[in-house]
Amino acid sequence: MRRKAQAFGILAVFAAVMTLTGCADKKSDNVKRIGILQLVEHDALNDARKGFVDGLKEDGYVDGKNIEIQYKNAQNDQSNCQTIASQFVGNRSDLVLAIATPAAQAMATETKDIPILATAVTDHQAAKLVKYNKKPGTNVSGTSDMAPVKEQIGLIKKLVPEAKKAAFLYCSAEANSVLQVKQARLAAEAQGFETMDATVSESSEIRQVVESLKGRADVIYVPTDNIISASMNTVSMVANEAKIPVIVGEEALCTGGGLATYGINYYRLGKQTAKQAEEILEGRKKISELPVGYQDQYDLIINEDQVKKLGIRVPDELKKTAKFVKTQNKSK
Repeated sequence: MRRKAQAFGILAVFAAVMTLTGCADKKSDNVKRIGILQLVEHDALNDARKGFVDGLKEDGYVDGKNIEIQYKNAQNDQSNCQTIASQFVGNRSDLVLAIATPAAQAMATETKDIPILATAVTDHQAAKLVKYNKKPGTNVSGTSDMAPVKEQIGLIKKLVPEAKKAAFLYCSAEANSVLQVKQARLAAEAQGFETMDATVSESSEIRQVVESLKGRADVIYVPTDNIISASMNTVSMVANEAKIPVIVGEEALCTGGGLATYGINYYRLGKQTAKQAEEILEGRKKISELPVGYQDQYDLIINEDQVKKLGIRVPDELKKTAKFVKTQNKSK
């Protein structure tokens, strides 16, 4: 009898646990699980993430209430991206926001079912995340941070009119950077510049590569490159010593020490991506049919600290529309 009673007690406890577990699962099923995989911490990507979370909140999706957001930073390590992507699949995420191309590519290799919104990606199709940007045909869509590269190169003539040699500083392993530099080279050569590449494969090479441009380049162009972005203060410090102005691909690079840019707003980009998430979560759109989104307005950003340090004369036509910023000193 004692054995039977013990067995009955064990079964009762097991049944109770299963009931509670079932209730927990049922409750959690009403809460959408959203994973955020970010390649690396820097201002532009952080702004995209903040805009996404704020945009969701404005649309009624609040973390800890009807959604559960799990944020993971890969520390600019591709193996970390794969590990985190695998975790999100194992956690049965309902949707994943992948911030930056390597993060999106890692996520896309792990699942063909979970909807993935990739932001801070220049060209989803070129990155092989979608079949077509207008109609993805995969479980990936999102928003592009394609910058007005031609207009950015045009700033060189307006702010550094004496410049003849332009160097492109970027990480050769970043597909988005390679794409932007290709466009920048065409624009620069069309405007009569002599061009040269200044490539790095990791952040430890940046100082030496920028120092090598002294006496060889009159201006440096930096696209929206994650390796360079995370070390922009170093770029600025070395370039300032050599009196070389740096035209950049977005605002965070400007506050990091770049001279000027025509750039997109990454916070707005994140909010734009949140609107896409809402359509998917509410079942109004299938991600395979959701076109990649683009921004249609750009901000002219000029760093007034750099203007003073380099003795740059800003034309009146630019002063009228520019947003002037100061350098935010952050050691990377």
